[in-house]
Amino acid sequence: MGLVNMVEALRQHGLTPRLLVVGSAEEYGSVAAAEMPIREDQPLRPSSPYAVSKAAQGLLAREYAGQQGFDVVCTRTFPHTGPRRGEAFAESSFARQLAEIELGLREPALHVGNLDAVRDFSDVRDVVRAYWGLLERGACGEAYNVCSGSGIRIRDLLQRLIGLSGSRVDVRVDPERLRPADLPALVGDPSKLRRATGWEPRHALDQTLGDLLSYWRERVRTGAASPAPGAAR
Repeated sequence: MGLVNMVEALRQHGLTPRLLVVGSAEEYGSVAAAEMPIREDQPLRPSSPYAVSKAAQGLLAREYAGQQGFDVVCTRTFPHTGPRRGEAFAESSFARQLAEIELGLREPALHVGNLDAVRDFSDVRDVVRAYWGLLERGACGEAYNVCSGSGIRIRDLLQRLIGLSGSRVDVRVDPERLRPADLPALVGDPSKLRRATGWEPRHALDQTLGDLLSYWRERVRTGAASPAPGAAR
């Protein structure tokens, strides 16, 4: 309904800006390995309330672009991360825990959820460039994957972060961090985005993870981050 309210407000005020409606890769739902990397013509099978809401938002956006005549471009954005990423997300939680371990504020144990999921990560700064490119050159009414085209298992991403930290840690699965419905894999095909905008990622994953870890080191060192559960007070 946020999209509906925004577009109706624009209509009432006689405004016609180009709109970028940001969707989610979770709209695709569970996709067989043979169907990856996922293209935009893949049927949508959302399997969570969040994914359903995003799919509905995309359908409404295309309705506004068609029958209502608004200039709307949609994305289906795959996971992205980098400095300032909220700690509710796995890789940012890992980075924060590592920063606290480095400073002696937490026992050398990392609490994790499902490490077997495969995700297609991009750097948030590259994602913002993709959004800008689509605002300038994307086709009205079309949806575009915003992704790197490469998947990584969360377990391997965690090991990269541990390697960047240099800490010796015990990895412990926390049942409270396991999601009731976690898609096994999401890897997208960015070809349509590249054809439309010429976009290419500029940040390698290790640089992204290193910048994320540096962000949390600074936050924890300066006390800007409130104590996390399990951290020493």
